[in-house]
Amino acid sequence: MSERVERSGLQVDAALVHFVEAEVLAPLGADAAAFWHGFAALLAEFAPRNRALLARRDDLQAQIDAWHGARAGEPVDMAEYTDFLTAIGYLVPEPDPFVITTQNVDPEVAGLAGPQLVVPVLNARFLLNAANARWGSLYDAYYGTDALAAPPARPGGYDEERGAAVIAAARAFLDLALPLDGASWSDWDGEGVPALCEPAWYVGTTARGLLFAHHGLHIEVVQDRDHPIGRADPAGIADVVLEAALTTIVDLEDSVAAVDAADKLAAYRNWLGVIRGDLADTFEKGGQIQTRELAPDRPCAGSDGTEAALRGRSLLFVRNVGHLMTNPAILLPDGGEVPEGIMDAVVTGAIGAHDVKALGRHRNSPAGSIYIVKPKMHGPEECAFANDLFDSVEDLLGLPRHTIKVGVMDEERRTSANLAACIHTVKDRLVFINTGFLDRTGDEIHTSMRAGAMVRKGAMKQSTWIDAYERRNVLIGLAHGLSGKAQIGKGMWAAPDKMHEMMVQKIAHPQAGASTAWVPSPTAATLHAMHYHQVGVFDAQRELEDTAMPPLSALLTIPLAEGANWSEDDIRDELDNNAQGLLGYVVRWVEQGVGCSKVPDLDDVGLMEDRATLRISSQHMANWLLHGVATEGQVMDAMKRMAAKVDAQNAGDPAYRPMVGNWDTSHAFRAACDLVFKGAEQPSGYTEPLLHEWRRRFKADVGANRAG
Repeated sequence: MSERVERSGLQVDAALVHFVEAEVLAPLGADAAAFWHGFAALLAEFAPRNRALLARRDDLQAQIDAWHGARAGEPVDMAEYTDFLTAIGYLVPEPDPFVITTQNVDPEVAGLAGPQLVVPVLNARFLLNAANARWGSLYDAYYGTDALAAPPARPGGYDEERGAAVIAAARAFLDLALPLDGASWSDWDGEGVPALCEPAWYVGTTARGLLFAHHGLHIEVVQDRDHPIGRADPAGIADVVLEAALTTIVDLEDSVAAVDAADKLAAYRNWLGVIRGDLADTFEKGGQIQTRELAPDRPCAGSDGTEAALRGRSLLFVRNVGHLMTNPAILLPDGGEVPEGIMDAVVTGAIGAHDVKALGRHRNSPAGSIYIVKPKMHGPEECAFANDLFDSVEDLLGLPRHTIKVGVMDEERRTSANLAACIHTVKDRLVFINTGFLDRTGDEIHTSMRAGAMVRKGAMKQSTWIDAYERRNVLIGLAHGLSGKAQIGKGMWAAPDKMHEMMVQKIAHPQAGASTAWVPSPTAATLHAMHYHQVGVFDAQRELEDTAMPPLSALLTIPLAEGANWSEDDIRDELDNNAQGLLGYVVRWVEQGVGCSKVPDLDDVGLMEDRATLRISSQHMANWLLHGVATEGQVMDAMKRMAAKVDAQNAGDPAYRPMVGNWDTSHAFRAACDLVFKGAEQPSGYTEPLLHEWRRRFKADVGANRAG
């Protein structure tokens, strides 16, 4: 057990105290005693409110369970169902017309449209890569992925055939984004500035070439006749560099495994490092030691010769945890653990204050804002709680009101059903709404767990509710003035090795009016940036203003498998698919502390997995168990079959602990079984309580074995 020290009645991990006082508060010139006194007072007010909100969730769920239980096997009457949800307060009245009034928002959030990365805070190398993904080489992105409909590069040195295909594709992109007057970029000789159809697209020069801007996003055409590629190019073009990840979410939530004070301290330290600008990571790559740091700004000269600089880094948000979990890093006066979301708000807010006061090497937000994404909130009451909490954090830190901006994840059913009311509660600090299909599906299943058996997981995307959900999110955001003031976002592309497919499908996000969408890597950000040159998002938003809103009844339509007649093979395939993804993720979370990773699926295709994907898989299996679609024996058989599959997929990992034959001693296997067999009783179907329990057990057992 780590050492604790007392601060204003709180028992705080000693290492966390030292970090906060020496590295966070001291540079701010803040009085440590006053901080802890204020933090304790804040907890005295908000911890009971937090518990009451969670109790309210449980009460609503119990009433919904009872309502469905009393109508077992009957079709859902939508009018009766809606009246019931209104009567219990699950649905609330729509607010009067309003628009958000958020001020001091950086242009990456308010005025531009482009890709957004989400990166686990605990991996410093990934964090630096994401922060530096503001700019990306289109040549590298094309050459190193399957984005081109051309053969992959041959092994052993530069593949000229592949290179020629990359150059041709990049020229085609330039013709699309920056068309020349009566010519093609393939015909340009590289002399002077090419004659553009719209001369205003040319904005100046860099040390490496010409600089353009289209739809607000910069494009650098790198000219270098001494470069191996530029030497052979008629125009001397050695690369085309795109402004890519405008924003990045530094994640303390779904993509990390943080269960105790040591984990949280590592997370906060990395967040401080990127805000101060001194985070670095040294690693071995290709037999060489490399050190990664934050990229500097990029000098340029305007078309009139005026010297300037372009931002070299992505604008950073930080995603705090939701309202559910607690953490032993701080114990309250009654001995209970601190609500983790409250601790995150205070500590990440205090770290963000370093940027507000310009204490770092680089400004994250020249507008003077701290951007916090708040996930997994259920309805307007919980959004109002977050707003009040941020008010109090600002007061504690001496920050002007609404310095802390909030991004609201529209990923819980009660939030999407009351989205306008949720936006209204945070209308003075809102900078982001974002759909999250996987978590939203997990909540869809859990909320209606007792209504009946759900459709197969793969059929969820064809459900009535999902189309209504995605379209309502954009239209409600536009109706309340988010265009030009805040981001309207879409979810993650989960297959980082399938870039050609991403290029075909993900253009649908800007076409739908989303000003940002999540991508799994810097390379994917570079490729997805091309979509924002193909689609003028703000024009698309204006065209959507008169679109009819999908009715609430569509959003509330439960995806029940009414009349389904699945074969034994169908059931086995569905269980195997869920179990394999679940086990592949849990084994790394529980026994390696990896919160997000590329997990091979049944066909050995790597998919990005985090707790949202785990939530839907575990809830789906729990639902089929509850309604007798599958038996406990069938589920356990699938778990054991897929444990063998996952063991084989991880055979090359020396840190991996096999599950097969260790059914009673494998923490990961037992955790995965709990997630399914106890799934129906988990709060809102969340996986965190069981994951945290089993990760803590694993860490304790490993520690005990080492001590022994």
